[in-house]
Amino acid sequence: MSANLDQAREFFEACETGAGWEKCQAYCLPQATFSSQTGALADIATLQDYCEWMKNLLTPIPDGHYELKFFAEDEERQCVTACAVFHGTQTGPGGPGEPTGNVIAADYAYVMQFEGPQIRHMTKIWNDTISLQQLGWA
Repeated sequence: MSANLDQAREFFEACETGAGWEKCQAYCLPQATFSSQTGALADIATLQDYCEWMKNLLTPIPDGHYELKFFAEDEERQCVTACAVFHGTQTGPGGPGEPTGNVIAADYAYVMQFEGPQIRHMTKIWNDTISLQQLGWA
């Protein structure tokens, strides 16, 4: 397994389990950027802010967890892609109102671009509209 694949896997696990930037920064450049064509993440431009957003998401969805479907590297382009399903139930405080008890099962993908041994940019591909509807937030 390549060094980038190992780094990406460690980052993915830390990010998806709500470790926040404190742990995730070890795998990223300090100025790592973030993008996603979603309304829910429209104001997030750094990977630091995204890692904190994921950490905070686990407050209203405390049982949030991922089901990994695919993880691979394109060495020529220095990219690693992860595809997964995020599962959970909104039982905690937060979100736009009281806990709904609704369940989410959201497909998503991360495309992590490397510079040397660290992530320099990540794109999240996700249908936030469907996810918000599942949670009863839209």
